[in-house]
Amino acid sequence: MIDLVTHTSPTFVLVTGSGATSFLWNPLVTEIVLRGHRALPVELPGHGFDAVFPDGYGSPQDTEVFAGAPSPLAALTLDDYADHALGVVRRAAEHGPVVLVGHSLGGATVTRVANAAPELLAHVVYLCAYCCVDEPSVAAYAPSAPAPGSPLERARRIAFLGDPRGTGVMRTNPRTGDPDVLAVQHELLMADLDAARVPAVLAYATQPDEPLRVVLADARVDPATWGRLPRTYVRTSRDEVVPPALQDRMIAEADRRTPGNTFTSHTVEASHFAPLTHPAEIADILVGALRQEG
Repeated sequence: MIDLVTHTSPTFVLVTGSGATSFLWNPLVTEIVLRGHRALPVELPGHGFDAVFPDGYGSPQDTEVFAGAPSPLAALTLDDYADHALGVVRRAAEHGPVVLVGHSLGGATVTRVANAAPELLAHVVYLCAYCCVDEPSVAAYAPSAPAPGSPLERARRIAFLGDPRGTGVMRTNPRTGDPDVLAVQHELLMADLDAARVPAVLAYATQPDEPLRVVLADARVDPATWGRLPRTYVRTSRDEVVPPALQDRMIAEADRRTPGNTFTSHTVEASHFAPLTHPAEIADILVGALRQEG
């Protein structure tokens, strides 16, 4: 592992979550850079400018076609994500220590990279992210029966489209104008943000498809490699996607697996899109973690 004492300018490599683009990281990138460090949001394969949209998604939308169209991204795997992120980490590590940060589903990519190349990393951070330990996959941890009427239960009924067995993906419609869908996405993802900003966030920071193969892939930690890295978990106490109880479960499982090297945990009073809604607070936590290591 890289000696933090001999390097003063780390790079925070930021990995997106499900259906997100690198735009979600922009407020946090700004705060990290203004604190004197480098930050690099990773655009995963099939995301951002690399995205290819399914039939029916364009303008004007044909929602009936769109809901059932097979996704051009369906063949992408967690291996594809991890290989891409590892390539970014290798290049960033040429310039100093790397802190690898994953949000939500991005935790699976962080784990894969940390399993494979801990020598390239100074620290790993899970931001309301999946850290698979006792269960093999993100799908195995995701809430299976959310409370009736909860934002997650309502989102699964009205915001998610199509049958993943046919489309190959989890699909939403970031271009929707449906007020009920916009309201539930607000409650689910960014309840601590002005509701008037929800359409812009969906349009810039999200995209319709996330491959099912990624969610189902084995993403378990390797105690021999991942387990020796310093690690931080940033809890989001108002999270409706990865509820605090689930975050605590994953922290506890990881700490039991490597009792000599446990998570340092912090709590932010935020909903799931915390990088966008609480960037200054999260930047302070990330920079503070480095100071503790140094």
